[in-house]
Amino acid sequence: MYEVGNIIYFTPFYFKNGRSAAKPKYFVVLKIIDGKTILASLPTRNDCIPEKETVEKGCVELPDINMNCYVFAACDPVTKCGKYFDFKTHIYGYQLDDHNIESLNEIYVNEGVDYEIFGKLKDDIFTDLIECLKNSRSVKRKYVRILNS
Repeated sequence: MYEVGNIIYFTPFYFKNGRSAAKPKYFVVLKIIDGKTILASLPTRNDCIPEKETVEKGCVELPDINMNCYVFAACDPVTKCGKYFDFKTHIYGYQLDDHNIESLNEIYVNEGVDYEIFGKLKDDIFTDLIECLKNSRSVKRKYVRILNS
């Protein structure tokens, strides 16, 4: 399940901080660290990009406001099996986070009930996403090092 490039849909996802209510979320596996931890992103439909800078898809880097974002266009196939997001979807560099695999396995036990594997990102999209994130000043340095390793 936790393979680099996989998009997993959790129903619901329980946030680590405990301050946000659990809700259905997509989860993109960016890197596996020592077989114990996952560097991942939780894509969102929230568009925080200034209107004059908006793009349909691809990398957005706005260093003057410390913003980095990768945009998936609505209805544009992103997985190797042809699946797509129904709405414009964003991955923000500042929202990357690491997750303990053991903890995830305790919470999400049953495929088809707790989660489903949505698909694996197309190779070119995954490469563009990683390049976008690792070349950004708004991504935490520890995550840039992980993405570069």
